[in-house]
Amino acid sequence: MPATPFHSSLCFSSSQKPSSSSSSSSPSNSHQPNPFFLSAKPTTLFHKHPPPLLHSTLSSQTKEKILCLEVMGVDAGKALSLNPSLHSATLQSIHSVISFLQSKGIHQKDFAKIFGMCPKVLTSDVKTDLIPVFTFLSEDLKVPDQNFRRAINKCPRLLASSAKDQLKPTLFYLQRLGLKDLEALAYHDPVLLVSSVEKTLIPKLTYLGSLGFSKSAIVGMVLRCPALLTFSIENNFKPKFEYFSGEMHRKLEELEGFPQYFSFSLEKRIKPRYVETEQSGKDVSLSLMLKSTDDEFRELLREGA
Repeated sequence: MPATPFHSSLCFSSSQKPSSSSSSSSPSNSHQPNPFFLSAKPTTLFHKHPPPLLHSTLSSQTKEKILCLEVMGVDAGKALSLNPSLHSATLQSIHSVISFLQSKGIHQKDFAKIFGMCPKVLTSDVKTDLIPVFTFLSEDLKVPDQNFRRAINKCPRLLASSAKDQLKPTLFYLQRLGLKDLEALAYHDPVLLVSSVEKTLIPKLTYLGSLGFSKSAIVGMVLRCPALLTFSIENNFKPKFEYFSGEMHRKLEELEGFPQYFSFSLEKRIKPRYVETEQSGKDVSLSLMLKSTDDEFRELLREGA
């Protein structure tokens, strides 16, 4: 189903607002409003999203931009801070971005998340920035038109990334690494596509190698758990591996076979499960110890793995 058009009397240029006398103008002179941005009952939006207090010195254009953002559920102050270009952006340019995204299946309710995370998108150029991203999704990732929304909502940063300089080269690198599942990249781990190869992906692969894993073992681990490349070295890999080797005294091969170990919480899952396993005296594999539900885990400890 097509996305519901975004209606808001706040999201059109003040210079385009119909005046009170417009109703008496002849049809040839009357302004025809953009149906995407005008609401028959704009007051309902105010009831649902009370506008913020605006400083009297702000220009009418700036006030309308702030109200437009707030109506969409976007923190205007944060958006303007993260994307200073919004200050000089015209309402019409913002309208063009919103209209284009809706034409690609993005819903009004998605804008709060998308623009909240990536306010840069609001000042994107539809032709040079956004169209190439959707072309990449369609031609390179093989995402059908009806699934654009699913991919974008999974990773809004796709819209703020250059198809030529970021998305295409990173996809090429990941495919050379062995990640051939385009569907998984599109719907489960698209964050990999917006990650820097030099600053993010390669350092993580290098760190895994420093732990003693061979290149082929690392590739196998990434194929089994692509999210591995999204984890922080300092906040994830290091503390969890230190506990794995220093406290649990497990073999590297077990971690190679179950790289999903790094996806579990150290304090809430790994440590308590390991302590209970040790206290029971049972021999439970790493995967069973962590993947089992609480009831399954208790049963494992009672009967032995």
